[in-house]
Amino acid sequence: MCNILVIEDNPVNMELTVDLLESYGYEVTPAEDGFIALEKVKEKEFDLILLDIQLPKMDGLEVLSRLKEDEATKDIPVIALTAHSMRGDDERFIAAGCIDYISKPIDIHSFKEKIQYHLETSN
Repeated sequence: MCNILVIEDNPVNMELTVDLLESYGYEVTPAEDGFIALEKVKEKEFDLILLDIQLPKMDGLEVLSRLKEDEATKDIPVIALTAHSMRGDDERFIAAGCIDYISKPIDIHSFKEKIQYHLETSN
């Protein structure tokens, strides 16, 4: 079974994302902010991380930077999640180390396909 870490501060978005992923058969670990997420990756191995870019305390790009600097977590694929999709954002997130980008609100059909694709290609 694939383990996915979801880093999302909005409770409604978190619930939707977790419910969708669990309905696809994945094991999901939620984290409400970057500090919690960085602790969770020390406790468990993840196959994929979904990372909200707009987080309190530590923004998503800082979380991504810390994940990529750590030998233990640098190879975990990360997909950026954001509600603020501006032109060029996807290229910026990819350049920072994300493998893909999903804008919110989530399109549940393309969401499932993207998750499956990245889990298959990263393993």
